[in-house]
Amino acid sequence: MKTRSVFALSAAVLVLAGCASPAPAPTATTLPPVTPTPTVTPDPLAGMTVEQRVGQVFMVGTTATGAEAATLSAVRDKFVGGIFLSGRTHAGTAATAAVVAQFTAAASPDRPLEVSTDQEGGQVQVLQGPGFSEMPSGLEQGAMDAASLQASATTWARELASAGVTMNLAPVVDLIPSAGAAASNPPIGGFDREYAFDAPGIVEHADAFRAGMTAGGVTSVIKHFPGLGAVTANTDDTAGVTDTTTNAQSDSVGIYRSEIASGADTVMVSSAIYSQLDSAAPAVFSPTVVTGLLRDQLDFEGVIITDDLSGATQVAAWSPADRAILAIEAGCDIVLVSRTPSVAAEMIDAVVAKAYADPAFADLVDAAATRVLASKTVE
Repeated sequence: MKTRSVFALSAAVLVLAGCASPAPAPTATTLPPVTPTPTVTPDPLAGMTVEQRVGQVFMVGTTATGAEAATLSAVRDKFVGGIFLSGRTHAGTAATAAVVAQFTAAASPDRPLEVSTDQEGGQVQVLQGPGFSEMPSGLEQGAMDAASLQASATTWARELASAGVTMNLAPVVDLIPSAGAAASNPPIGGFDREYAFDAPGIVEHADAFRAGMTAGGVTSVIKHFPGLGAVTANTDDTAGVTDTTTNAQSDSVGIYRSEIASGADTVMVSSAIYSQLDSAAPAVFSPTVVTGLLRDQLDFEGVIITDDLSGATQVAAWSPADRAILAIEAGCDIVLVSRTPSVAAEMIDAVVAKAYADPAFADLVDAAATRVLASKTVE
């Protein structure tokens, strides 16, 4: 009787289990899509005064043999963002580094100081002596194969870097129309600064030189846009220097197009007048040349530096203040004050005053300072 009761109870449990409703399936939860947080690019000008922003668009010269007082003052008191070692020194890398150290100590620790020089080779080599190679001229470099030139340029760049130099105002990419014309071209042919007398030869060797500089940790600067190969006088010591042949389709301009396409990130603009481009002003003061041709037609997004605006006879007819303002209005990013640093303060003060008074001009200063600071960050 007891066994039968247990069996009946078990059967009842089984029946009830069979009649139970199935467990509900879990409900899937739909989450809203996740929107990624945009990356905010820091504003390089944040926290900078107008005076500090203006300082970044100036590069002031000093003798390579010692720190000039006017240049030290420009760096310390005017917030200048770059210096240029000028003249000639045979003291070597250690002595040059000691000169550079005086300026880096005076500069803002938050914004690196650009230290530049002219280390082209041949007759245009500012830094010499122990630790610096004796560099061949541009014409001799043009006779080297590209691989050898790149290797040599890497060595030259490392020598510069060891002395604290961060920018080399080279290579020269000016196109003289023929070897026979070199003698009548004082600024380039007169010093054997040219690589070749054809555009492909210039581009090949300029590319090699730039690659070597980059490998050695130094920024290179191609010059002198849109070309000094067709002039018959030197803007350093002559006024009214004019190129009557160069236009936007010229091979000399095409060289820059090729260099920009292969990564050139800094261009120096000439102070000659180019009558077929803008007969009213030197290129460095011409929005048509700097912005219209170099920026817009050649799609150049890097840093544009002027040729010297302090002591060149070509620009002596303009006041130092007007030279700086006109260059920035044309679209230049760095005003080079290399030959006569004593006029730097006048130039800087004029640009500061103009920036406070003219919002559109202040925007140009900000754009220039942004490009300059960005280039230092890349370095």
